[in-house]
Amino acid sequence: MTLSSLPSGSFSTRSIIRTWWPLAASWVLMALEAPALSAIVARLADPEVNLAAYSGIVFPLALIIESPIIMLLAASTTLSKDWASFVKVRHFMTRTSIILTALHFLIAFTPLYDLTVKGLIGAPQQIIEPARIGLMIMMPWTWSIAYRRFHQGVLIRFNRSREVGAGTVIRLVTNGAVLLIGYRIGTIPGIVVATSAVATGVICEAVYIGWRTRPVLDNQLKFAPTVDPPLTFKAFIEFYVPLAMTSLLMLLAQPIGSAAISRMPQPVESLAIWLVVTSLIFLIRSLGVAYNEVVVALLDVPQSALSLRNFATALSLLVTALIVAIAATPLAAWWFGDVLALAPPLVELARLGLWIALPIPATSVLQSWYQGTILYSRQTRGISESVVVYLVVSGIVLIAGVIWGKTPGLFVGLMAFSASMVGQTAWLWFRSRPAMRSVWARDAASAN
Repeated sequence: MTLSSLPSGSFSTRSIIRTWWPLAASWVLMALEAPALSAIVARLADPEVNLAAYSGIVFPLALIIESPIIMLLAASTTLSKDWASFVKVRHFMTRTSIILTALHFLIAFTPLYDLTVKGLIGAPQQIIEPARIGLMIMMPWTWSIAYRRFHQGVLIRFNRSREVGAGTVIRLVTNGAVLLIGYRIGTIPGIVVATSAVATGVICEAVYIGWRTRPVLDNQLKFAPTVDPPLTFKAFIEFYVPLAMTSLLMLLAQPIGSAAISRMPQPVESLAIWLVVTSLIFLIRSLGVAYNEVVVALLDVPQSALSLRNFATALSLLVTALIVAIAATPLAAWWFGDVLALAPPLVELARLGLWIALPIPATSVLQSWYQGTILYSRQTRGISESVVVYLVVSGIVLIAGVIWGKTPGLFVGLMAFSASMVGQTAWLWFRSRPAMRSVWARDAASAN
């Protein structure tokens, strides 16, 4: 049984929680990857340099390269309703991941690296060579992410979201094992330990997810009713291109942010702490990020909209309370100082940064609600437009910070992150209203 085949009378908040919690657990476990990485690298030689190399160059570039396939999870969840649709999306996934892996190779192993890192990003000199090694190690990243997210969408569509969580556990355990081995050896550079752990983890998770999807393909998807009208390649491109542009534009903010922070006071410290602070923010906001696929899957069910909206409201209050509880109590000093081994001056910078980031977790929940509604309507242009809003707001704040030149880059970067998230959320709300009116009308009609 797929989620959308549930009878309308069976829908309840319990249905939301049953779908959401495995995905939320998966996202939370995945979000633990960055703090675990930071905690180990901070205890190896040259921690600031290696953390800055990873968070300022390797991770942003890897994300940019893979950005066209990030939305395969939402696309697969939405479109993999029958075998013909699945095959069309799979062909796109395979071809695109091959092209993007080739692009990763060119950037990591050719003079394009110097052009990108020195010329465009303007990274501090001491992190350039460590980051080059890390980017080389991350070569398998893009294909693994594409394969995994595509098949995760099938699992979610056919009510197997627990398998997604299990895959994340495998990724995290693998990642942790490699990190611990690197820590025990003690002489391997932190950037090598970090990127080896991340690459190995995503490969193992992709293999597991592919294995667990096979019974769903053989026993359910191949026998699912044919979608009418059938999904054409043109229809898929019209649906997916705005999503791909969305992820590309959104992730462009990562290297743009790195370039701006590199030109502000305390660049190496700010880039190093950036990973630490944003990883904690992502850990909290992951509860809301997971809600996107829940909305996409469950909004098919008549009379679901009110419960979905109420759940989003409650979840946004919860994640805001969590970040306040950490920033306003000794939990911040314990997390940043004891767990992640930051020096005391950096701990205080990180704690202050949390207050600047206060709106981010709640806006992530609301974005999932509005974006999921837009995805349900298949009119995805509004999502791309919202990312343009995000980039414009972020760019204005970052440029102002560079011109001002007196505020540490960490604080300016977090201001840009918070302001752009608020702007993007407002635009998604505006663009989701037509789809939402249609859903309310549907639910009112089904209630009569």
